[in-house]
Amino acid sequence: MEKRWVIKEKGDAEIIERLSKALDISEPLANLLAQRGIKTFEEARTFFRPDYSQLHDPFLMKDMDKAVARIQRAIKLKEKILVYGDYDVDGTTAVALVYSFLKKIGAQLDFYIPDRYAEGYGISVQGIDYAAENNFKLVIALDCGIKAIDKIEYAKSKQVEFIIGDHHRPGDVLPDAVAVLDAKRDDCPYPFKELSGCGVGFKLAQALAQNKQLPFKQLEEYLDLVAISIAADIVPITGENRVLAYYGLERINKMPRKGVEAILKYTSVRKARPRNLNQAQNIFDKPLGISDLVFQLGPRINAAGRIESGKDSVRLLISKTQEEADVIADQINDLNTERRSLDSKTTEEALAIIENDPEQKNKKANIVFKPDWSKGVIGIVASRLIENYYKPTVVFTKSNGLLTASCRSVHGFDIYDAIESCSEHLEHFGGHTYAAGLSIKPEKYEAFCNCFEKYVQEHITESSLVPQIKIDLTLSLNELNQKFYRILKQLAPFGPGNMLPVFQAEELIDTGKSRIVGEKHIKLDVVHKNTSGFPIAGIAFQQADKFGLIKSGTDYYKKGNTDKQSVFNLCFTLEENNWNGVKNLQLNVKDIKAFKS
Repeated sequence: MEKRWVIKEKGDAEIIERLSKALDISEPLANLLAQRGIKTFEEARTFFRPDYSQLHDPFLMKDMDKAVARIQRAIKLKEKILVYGDYDVDGTTAVALVYSFLKKIGAQLDFYIPDRYAEGYGISVQGIDYAAENNFKLVIALDCGIKAIDKIEYAKSKQVEFIIGDHHRPGDVLPDAVAVLDAKRDDCPYPFKELSGCGVGFKLAQALAQNKQLPFKQLEEYLDLVAISIAADIVPITGENRVLAYYGLERINKMPRKGVEAILKYTSVRKARPRNLNQAQNIFDKPLGISDLVFQLGPRINAAGRIESGKDSVRLLISKTQEEADVIADQINDLNTERRSLDSKTTEEALAIIENDPEQKNKKANIVFKPDWSKGVIGIVASRLIENYYKPTVVFTKSNGLLTASCRSVHGFDIYDAIESCSEHLEHFGGHTYAAGLSIKPEKYEAFCNCFEKYVQEHITESSLVPQIKIDLTLSLNELNQKFYRILKQLAPFGPGNMLPVFQAEELIDTGKSRIVGEKHIKLDVVHKNTSGFPIAGIAFQQADKFGLIKSGTDYYKKGNTDKQSVFNLCFTLEENNWNGVKNLQLNVKDIKAFKS
């Protein structure tokens, strides 16, 4: 699929020069800071050195005082507390965090994860009945509940009280709970609005710790869970999330909890040393970053809730012994294998539906439905369809008499607003700008499809229907050296709001050493045309079809031929390749285009 390259606007020249001199860094690196809104030496120091002092007072969050008071009362009266959360990574990490902390401070409690298939997303009648029947007076709902108006009323009729800790967009009316913790509330003064669901759980634990005058150090063991949730839920890694992700990653790399260490055994992550050695060093041969949590850890933690029960994910994350963690991790890995098989089969069927529908090509959105698809993989399938067609996508299946869908969007199009515009046809909906979920009655399916397509037709721009690569800077390959890379790494952790910088290099030619590897990839060796600089290696995954774009440049490099040859541009991220103990910089190529003068 053809991609559109978008070059970001360069930062203010005066700011770049000032930062370059103050920090003793190159102007391209100073420009990366300026693009991130950093203007002064002090702001740069804060960015490069995340610190706990940058975290906000949890009591700035609306209703936090009420939540803390109610939990303290429950502990004092020995009331049973049920920690309730969604079945995805954000929900299960939130439950593991709050459950573990409350247990530490003496609460009598248990946890509850709703069944994806029997109960669906969010607070369920079955969950409330379970709480009432088992004498839980207080339920703390995490990563869900902000729109559970009717469910909270039902809970009150059962003498069950709720504290809601959510991060999704509220509706016009808030649930009548003891406390509603959500920084996205219109009346909430909390300075940072983009916490994950687990992040909200952490702020609740922080508030309880402050109330009990416990040192912050007692909260550090939970930061790994927050980092995993930030990565998996794709929230912006800016502000408070940057601090939480930074220290959470540090915790995972140096002292991973037993459950995390157990599940990582099934990934490509390799340990460099035994766990019981000096914990001041990373225990893995390559430090884990946000992308490792997104692609290696997250899907496996998610697999339990997708196929069987998210309770297993919580049990994994709160395991006290390595033996217990290993047993659960083995079971979850088997579920992940099953999930991948379901994912692949469902994606093939969805692609076939679209390809066999002649009317679909003229539509701005893809909506597909099959009643027997697994509810646990339709979100993944929606993302796969976007990779193929790059349109807003809704994937439906049937569950408990309703049609349930996962929705995914493309850059620049708010799918939550699109769904909300069709709310008259919906039973339930919720989510974010680029990912959401909904359920409808079967007889409303056609009406919803027409409404959704009409909204997309009227609101989406043509540019949003073409995948784009945002490029931070155009660089010469000669500017790439170890000092540049060392400083570049200090911009991490990378993610939404602080993406790994993408660079463009222009007028390149092949040295003659580039080749296709593994049938689908290109191993590159390139240099600027008309330059005396050193060649640099690169890898272009899944781009073997573009080998013809670069191969004819070989003669130019060897013979100094002045005829027009294959001269091309690359956009890439910079990484370090470690081969047999030798480390060299390498381009991770995102796209290749012919150079046009």
